[in-house]
Amino acid sequence: MSALELSGIVKRFGDFAAVDGVTLSVEAGETLAVVGENGAGKSTLVGVASGLYRADAGTVTVFGRELPPGDPRGAIETGLGAVHQHFMLVPPLRVWENVVLGREPRRLFALDVARARREVAEVARWSGLALDVDSRVESLSVSAQQRVEIVKQLWRRARVLILDEPTSVLAPGEVSDLLRTVRALAAAGHGVLFISHKLREVLAVADRIAVLRRGRLVQLTPTSETSASQLAEAMMTSPSSSRSPWPSTPSSIPTPASPRLLVRDLHCEDSRSRPALRGLSFHIAPGEVLGVAGIDGNGQSELAEVLTGLRRARGVLELDGENGQRPRGWARDAAAARSSGIVHLPEDRHGRALCLPLTVEENLSLGWQVLPPYARGALIDRRGRRRQAEELIAAFRVHPPEPLARAADLSGGNQQKLVAARELRGGPRPRLVVAVQPTRGLDVGATELVHAALRSAARAGAAVLLVSLDLDELRAATDRILVLHEGVAAGEAPPTASDEWLGRLMLGQAA
Repeated sequence: MSALELSGIVKRFGDFAAVDGVTLSVEAGETLAVVGENGAGKSTLVGVASGLYRADAGTVTVFGRELPPGDPRGAIETGLGAVHQHFMLVPPLRVWENVVLGREPRRLFALDVARARREVAEVARWSGLALDVDSRVESLSVSAQQRVEIVKQLWRRARVLILDEPTSVLAPGEVSDLLRTVRALAAAGHGVLFISHKLREVLAVADRIAVLRRGRLVQLTPTSETSASQLAEAMMTSPSSSRSPWPSTPSSIPTPASPRLLVRDLHCEDSRSRPALRGLSFHIAPGEVLGVAGIDGNGQSELAEVLTGLRRARGVLELDGENGQRPRGWARDAAAARSSGIVHLPEDRHGRALCLPLTVEENLSLGWQVLPPYARGALIDRRGRRRQAEELIAAFRVHPPEPLARAADLSGGNQQKLVAARELRGGPRPRLVVAVQPTRGLDVGATELVHAALRSAARAGAAVLLVSLDLDELRAATDRILVLHEGVAAGEAPPTASDEWLGRLMLGQAA
C-alpha cells in the first residue's frame, strides 16, 4: 500500500491544463522528488494532493484511503502535511500559536500554553530547524516563516509530507540540516514528496525523481540511474529555453574613484526594536554586482529595506554623492527611492511586489504607470501598455504568455519572473538595483535569465546589490561578496572563495 498515490490527475484553469493526466505514488519510507520548469505543474499538483484544489479528473489516496476532492481538512486528518511555497500562516500570531492553531492542546478545558510551547520547541530542536517559538510570525524573515511551516507539519505528526521548494530560502548549513531531516523522516517510515528546482539537492535526498513538463509526467527514474544533466534536459521545453537573451559575461566596467553607492557606519533596528545593523560600511561602483552573504537574520533584510526607503536608519547613505538622509533625501520613503532610480526585487513578492488580483499587464506597470509607454499624459495608454507587457513577457519567458492572466494564477516561479521583468526592464534605466533572493523558486533556465538581466543592468551602469542565502548564486552572479555577521561586515571575499572560508566569515570566525 502506497503512502500517497496520485492517479490520473487533471487540473485545468480555463482552457489551460496545469496538470494533465499525472500518475505518481510515494511509498512509506521513500522520498520522491518532482522537478520541472516554472509552470510545469508542480505546485498545482501539490495543491490537488493537499486538497486546496479540486481535480477535474483523477483520485488522491493516502495509505489506501481515497480523499474527498478539494478537502484540505480531510487531507490533514489522514496524515498528509503540505508545506507550500506561499505560506499558510497568521502573521500576528506567535510561532507556537501558528503551529498548534486548530489543534491546541488542552488542560481542564483551557489552552495548555506551557505544553504547546514545549512541544513546538522540541520539534524545532530535533528537526534542526531553529526557531524562537515566542516570536510573532510577522517579524520573521521569509526563511524563518518557512521553518515554521515545516515544524507545524512535523508537530501534527504527518505521515506523508509534501515539501514544495523547501530549501529555496535556506542558508547552506540550513539546507544540509533539512536534507538530513528529510532522510531521517523517510528512514522512520514517512513518505516524502520533495519539490525542488535544485538538482544537486534532489540527487542528494531522493530515492526516485519524476520530471514534469507542461503539466505531464515525462520521466520517472531511480536517482541512481539519472544525473543532473539528464534531468535538466528532460525538464526543458526546448533546447533554446535555457539560453538567455542577454550576454552572460560579467561586467568589466572599471571601478571609478567615486562609488555609486556609499554606506558608512549604518545603524538601524529590526521590527522588534532590536539592533539589526551595527555600523555597517561598504560601497558599490557603477557596473558592479556586490553580493551579500550571511546566515539569515544578520541584517540582510533590514539593509535592503533601508536602501529602498522602507526602513529608517542612522549613518551615511550616498547615491552618486547625494545624501539620502536629508529630510527630503532619497532614502526617506519607498516613493522617493524609486523616483531616484532605485529598483527593488523584494524577498516577499506577494507582500511587496505584486497585486495578485490584477492582471499580468497591470502588475508590469505598477510603479511606472504614469510614465510612457504605460500612460499618455493623464490617461492610460492601453496599446502602449499591452505592447510593453508582451515584450516583457517574451523576454522573461513568463508562462502562460497571456497579458490578461491574473497574477494569482501564475506559478510562484513565473510570479518571480514577472517582478524581475518589471523592475529590471519595465521602467527607466536604474541607478541602483536591490535584489533579495531574486531567483527563489526559479528553475535552472530562469535563474540564468535573471542573473543575465542583473548583469545587463550593471553593464548599463547600475550598481547592483544581490542578497542571497545561496552561495552558488553569489558565485555565479557577483563581482565581490560581502559577508554580514550580527549587522556588521565580517569581511569580503571573491566569488572563488571556498565554502569553508565563507562559512567562517558568516559565523564571525575570520576577519
